[in-house]
Parts: sequence; structure tokens; C-alpha cells
Amino acid sequence: MCPTAHLDARRPAPYRARPMIRVVLFDIDGTLIHTHGAGRRAFARAFADEFNLPHATDGVSFAGRTDHDIARSIFCAHAIAPVPAQFQRFYNIYLHWLQIYLADNPGEILPGVRELLAALAALPAPPVPALLTGNLQRGAELKLRSLQLWQHFTFGAYGDDVENRDAVAQLALQHARTALGAELAPSEILVIGDTPRDISCARAINARVLAVATGESTVAELAAHAPDLVLPTLTAAHAATLAAL
Repeated sequence: MCPTAHLDARRPAPYRARPMIRVVLFDIDGTLIHTHGAGRRAFARAFADEFNLPHATDGVSFAGRTDHDIARSIFCAHAIAPVPAQFQRFYNIYLHWLQIYLADNPGEILPGVRELLAALAALPAPPVPALLTGNLQRGAELKLRSLQLWQHFTFGAYGDDVENRDAVAQLALQHARTALGAELAPSEILVIGDTPRDISCARAINARVLAVATGESTVAELAAHAPDLVLPTLTAAHAATLAAL
């Protein structure tokens, strides 16, 4: 064997660093903000006023679900045909009451959120901040504008027309590739959310995921779903660490 070839065969493979995070997709409720139940109250009021169902949301879980999925489950539970006209009828009154409830009490920004957004923006190669949420787009805007956060996000994927959070994640991936270029790899995307469904939808597009226990799930409950990182609040999040996650 040629000595040069022998030496080449023993040479270690070049080091390849993990790609840096180029897009950060944030969930809204329980991750960025708490609205103190404004969304649930607006859902309940809309069903009471428009469909004469005063207890429609009793016992219904909202965590990690899309608005479309929640509305469909209530329609089906009460023998209402889940057709586009009924969804539009519901959404119109829901958004009306959501705006009223938020004007009365917009809720609060969760600990560490403003600081993390500022720290990410200050990185030498800042990732693009965007939204991945089950909220209707208009509902997301109302919630975030009420707390002066809407302007921080470049694009979003929402729950207007899809029911499954994994499908919303696929939309987010498409939007991210449109914004940054088709070569964007899923491993260059970080999803930040507060429920097991957020972890699941991140995995559905092979993205990285940070789970934060500021919603209904505990650190232990989130850790059981094997996110890349789990934190009690975003106060403990370090922008440079997340960008290299």
C-alpha cells in the first residue's frame, strides 16, 4: 500500500459543528404570555351567545391544541355540523369577545421572555423569531398586541384551517424556508413551547425543542417527552446556548 494512502486512511474525519439555530418558533399561551383565561372565556361566551351552549367548554382541555381542533370537538359533542360556515360563525363572535376581554385584562408576559427576545436579537448571527401556535392568526395578534409583543415576530404558522399541531409545524417549516431559503435544515429550527404537544410537533419536523414549565405541565412531565432542553422558566434560558442547541 502506498504510504501516503495509508496515512490518509488514518487521518480523522474533519470536525463538523452542529448547525446553528437560524429560526426560533415560539408557542404563545403558557410560553410567551398568560392571558388569565381570556381565550377560554371568549370561547365559552361565543358558544353561549351564538349556539346557546352555556357550558360548552366545561371540562375541555385547551393546552397545546389548535383553536380549530377545540371548536370542532365542541361542535361534534353537541351534534353541530363542523362545516366552514359554522366555524366562521363561531370565529367571528369568539374574536369579538377575545378583544373585549383582553382590553379589560391583557394578562402578563412570562418571566424571561423580553430578555430572551432581546438577547437573541443581539447575537452576532441572530436567529429569526417567529410563531408556531394553535391560535387563530387574528387571535394571536390580539393577544400579543395587547402586551406589545407582536412586533417581535417575523412570521407565523397558526391554527386557522388545520387541526393538528403537527400540521401547523409543517406550515411553520414551509414559511421558514420561504423566509430564509429552501436550504434551511429542520435541525436549524428551535421550537419553544410549554406542553408535550409542542415537543411532539417539533419532532414531527425534526426540529430542536426547548420545553419550558410555565404552562400546565411540570418540568418532570415535560422531561418525560425527551425535549433537547427543559427549563422551569425562560429566565434560565441563555441565548448563545440556545443558538447552538
